Amino acid sequence: MRDFGLGRGPRGALRSFALGGLLGAAGAVAAARRLRRPAHVGPAAGLAAFEDAPCFRELLEAGREHGEPGR
Repeated sequence: MRDFGLGRGPRGALRSFALGGLLGAAGAVAAARRLRRPAHVGPAAGLAAFEDAPCFRELLEAGREHGEPGR
């Protein structure tokens, strides 16, 4: 067995192999999570893009204060 400069003998090589395996498994889990994530949802289209805007909310509140029917 080669030492690869670790200076720990066969036991150190086994430990290095185990740690490398854990690191590889963690990388595989992270990659799998990225693949399962849903695609980025694009911005809202039409009037839906403005429904959460502060100016639209203020307009609705002003309409309610003046007795105009709103949402």
